[in-house]
Amino acid sequence: MGRTWVLLRGLVREQKHWEDFPDQLQAAVPDDTVITLDLPGNGEFFRDKSPTRIGAMVCHAREQLARQGKNGPYHVVALSLGAMAAVQWLCQAPEEVAFAALINTSASRFSPFWRRLRPANYRRLLRDAVFGNDPVRKELAILEITSNLRDPDFLRALAEAWAGYARQQPVSLSNSLRQLLAAIRFRAPANLPESVPVMVINGAGDRLVSPSCSRRLADAWQLPLKAHPQAGHDLPLDAPQWLINTLLEGVTDFSV
Repeated sequence: MGRTWVLLRGLVREQKHWEDFPDQLQAAVPDDTVITLDLPGNGEFFRDKSPTRIGAMVCHAREQLARQGKNGPYHVVALSLGAMAAVQWLCQAPEEVAFAALINTSASRFSPFWRRLRPANYRRLLRDAVFGNDPVRKELAILEITSNLRDPDFLRALAEAWAGYARQQPVSLSNSLRQLLAAIRFRAPANLPESVPVMVINGAGDRLVSPSCSRRLADAWQLPLKAHPQAGHDLPLDAPQWLINTLLEGVTDFSV
């Protein structure tokens, strides 16, 4: 019986922002099922109010899977805020998780806020991404901060596409702030359940969240850390094949 992979994106992102990554992962594991989910306030749930607690986001994700007739246990691949949800999931229902990969994430227990969101980005994020009125400029600002390995023409074309997603399913300013509050409030556990294999993955060139946040999580929880030497915060965008290889190697290592 094939595995079920569940992919969770980050702050104010929806499943479309994975771009080709789910298809690439599916091609690498043809006997498995790859599922992408939206968190409340994003994507297909853009009209819903975003919870200000990560735990409520996890409940929403679990309810989505139940409605789809999925039972788990799941292989959870989660980025940034999505990885906070994955950690909470491990605490709330570890029996539902067969494996978790935590990508470019952080937690207040182990890292201060100024490492969880690097100060060099505050001005541009506030000007262009939070309070700006130009959707393409907003998405380009995010992409230029979170991607290191894609060329400018690619990023501008992608910003146009992402601006289209935002027009179709806009994330409100209120929901953006509520999700940010949930991330700030999130306090990871001192320890994770020993029954579930977990790995930490990051881009060593992450300019949004300090790579030290992933190192601190890995050290505190005694987990393996896999780092791409150049990739940025959006690791699935910068190095999709490297990430897939790392995930499959991790699953294999844990099963030995």
